Amino acid sequence: MKLRSVLTALALVLGALFAPGFGVLAGATDAQAAVTKISQATATSMFREVGITWSSSGNCSDRNNSSCTSFEQLNLATAQGAQTLKRASGCAINITGGTETGHASGTYSHWNGYKLDMSKYTCLGGYIKNTFSYIGLRGDGAPQWQSASGNVYADEGSHWDVTYYNCGGC
Repeated sequence: MKLRSVLTALALVLGALFAPGFGVLAGATDAQAAVTKISQATATSMFREVGITWSSSGNCSDRNNSSCTSFEQLNLATAQGAQTLKRASGCAINITGGTETGHASGTYSHWNGYKLDMSKYTCLGGYIKNTFSYIGLRGDGAPQWQSASGNVYADEGSHWDVTYYNCGGC
């Protein structure tokens, strides 16, 4: 009986090691397993590099405080996607929401590093609406546009809610 348990455990480990996405945990997709997380310092450095600003109602960056704007545990591709948007649009970008608590949950959520909220500026809104494809309303009624790379820009009224599945062609 004990040998059967050991062999079963070994088979599970070997199956995980040789499955697509090497080392993927059960239930995770290859794309989710390949995500690279970055720190607050790395994200702010990347944003400064291209002139992206950020703000929070609490003037803070604590991931566990919903009044803050945090980039801790942001996906590298998300930061790169914002950089790509800035370079391509030439528009001012101010991030008002990152990985802090207080947003909706889900796989492709703020907390999991896939989303950023951005201030609504005329230049940015014009770029999104004129460059990307309108794909209809989100379940909550927010109109959405999708870039050629698959990233989704939802107009939530007071801000843009952007889901970065990739770096947007970086």
